[in-house]
Amino acid sequence: MITISIHPYTLRKAGVVGLILFCLSCLSSFAQSNYITVKSTPYDRQMTRIRPILTSANGHGDQNLSIGLVNNWIGNLRAIPYGFSMEWKTPDEVRLGAYADCKGKAVALYNVMRAQGAENVRLVIGKRSWTSRKTHAWLEWTTANGTYILDPTINWSAFRAERAGRSSYIPLYAYAGSQKFRAAQSGGLFASNAPYAGQHVASRL
Repeated sequence: MITISIHPYTLRKAGVVGLILFCLSCLSSFAQSNYITVKSTPYDRQMTRIRPILTSANGHGDQNLSIGLVNNWIGNLRAIPYGFSMEWKTPDEVRLGAYADCKGKAVALYNVMRAQGAENVRLVIGKRSWTSRKTHAWLEWTTANGTYILDPTINWSAFRAERAGRSSYIPLYAYAGSQKFRAAQSGGLFASNAPYAGQHVASRL
């Protein structure tokens, strides 16, 4: 009679299952960013023109905005032809101008959402993908149904942040009202933003 020990297999199998469960539990945290409050960012000087817009008080509209209404605003801004600007345009300049870039469109969307009472809206500067050579601007909106990415430069509608995964819409800095944030990835690792710090925000489309 030959006795075969199953303990090594069981331990190895248990270890693999444990690792898989750990990775699955981390997926949602990878999809959403953690933010650390900071006093300043490399983009503060550039953003002087739009600082009053970011820090303006919320309006008295419906704080439970529908995704459909937000998508309508996104679509209107997405329809504006893309054109790079060295400076951050105000929402009025975006509305009256012939073109706008990611900075102007994101600020215009931020402005209308805040005016309509939306809360937990952040203007984000980051990279659209790991391979992006330029930084990009978009919004993150946290609701009772989850966090959405709003990018009126690239997309026609909002989508859930977890769909972006780890390889796209990678935040570096965020702004909400008078608060400024530095993005940190899951596990406390800061977003690698040294090569991008201080450069003008402009995704080359």
